Amino acid sequence: MSNLDLNSKQWCELVFDGKNKEFGAFAMRSDSAARHNKAMLLVTILAIIIICLPTLIRFVTPKKTVEKVTEVTTLTNLEQAEVKNNDEIKKLDAPPPPPLKSSIKFTAPVIKKDEEVAEEEEIKTQDELTNSKMAISIADVKGNDEINGQDIADLREVAMDEPVEEVQETPFVAVEQMPQFPGGEAAMQEFLAKNIKYPAIAAENGIEGVVVVRFVVSKTGDIQDVEVLAPVDRALDDEAKRVIKSMPKWIPGKQNGNNVAVYFTAPIRFKLMQQ
Repeated sequence: MSNLDLNSKQWCELVFDGKNKEFGAFAMRSDSAARHNKAMLLVTILAIIIICLPTLIRFVTPKKTVEKVTEVTTLTNLEQAEVKNNDEIKKLDAPPPPPLKSSIKFTAPVIKKDEEVAEEEEIKTQDELTNSKMAISIADVKGNDEINGQDIADLREVAMDEPVEEVQETPFVAVEQMPQFPGGEAAMQEFLAKNIKYPAIAAENGIEGVVVVRFVVSKTGDIQDVEVLAPVDRALDDEAKRVIKSMPKWIPGKQNGNNVAVYFTAPIRFKLMQQ
């Protein structure tokens, strides 16, 4: 009896000896071993699936792609600064002209003997006048000092206004009419969104941030003196400067009805979004 397998047919026949085997209990008892084996197999398979489920999910799920998105923030509203009048014209102090003798003066004729007339006082011939190196003025000059004044022919230097060096104006911070991108702020944001290229090295390293760029809009609307006020990363800073320099001409700012150079500040946000 000790060696009898409880799942064997012999044990089932022994238990139901002399009993009604047509009853369902005999059939269930006979098939219990197969059912137990199937149940253990299913439980084992289910446990393996649960354990391996995270790995299967990672294997089946596609890798997440990084979408490079550049967001251009609304331009800052700068406070109105005190505007100085740069239209004042500086007057240059010029020295007064030197006293001159009249260039044409009638002298009463004096009758002298030939030997009394000095050589320099003799009337010059036409050929002598032509070959002479002396300058003959064709303008009448009325002098203001006939005794101590200078003859205009003795003045070798011609009085001319000294060239005035053009003074470079300091750009305004705020003016009556601020410079504007052609088409307005919406057109500027669209231009930046289309032309900014997210640097690959910054995208791979997950670098984001806001680069604040300041530049000058000249009198003619050209972009000048682009500089980064708030740097984030070398690659992002260089890209922000590049796209600002590539802008078309702006509508220049105006002060007192005249075009003037104006500082302009634009914050550009670089942001990575994951799908």
